[in-house]
Amino acid sequence: MLSLSHCQRIYLARASADMRKGFNGLSALVRERLGKDPLSGDAFVFVGRRRTMLKILLWDVSGFWLATKRLERGTFAVRGRVTPDRDASGSHALSVAEMMNLLEGIDVRQAMYHQHYSTADLRIDESSSQISHDLETSSA
Repeated sequence: MLSLSHCQRIYLARASADMRKGFNGLSALVRERLGKDPLSGDAFVFVGRRRTMLKILLWDVSGFWLATKRLERGTFAVRGRVTPDRDASGSHALSVAEMMNLLEGIDVRQAMYHQHYSTADLRIDESSSQISHDLETSSA
């Protein structure tokens, strides 16, 4: 079972990768195209040209892990993040939540985030040394 911790960095390669590559080929891509160290313990994510296959390369204390996921239908939601140009370099940092959404096929690019709280205006009454909270109100 692959477990990604919140203190681990996850990098999504900008260029699509040849999904025939294994441990050595992908670790070479990490060094050459991403400019990172494949032995760092970070997770490196590669997506194929058709966006139906994804590979995760990860080093632990004793060796490399290589996890592969192939979708039977649909594509991974990585448009704009991964270019079909295999010569592109660089990577995008992903959070664990973004990685899990990517693996589950959830496209969060169109998501709307709602404010779940309202900021309080904090006032200190000089005469009584009491703090009062006045919630911001909108005037219509």
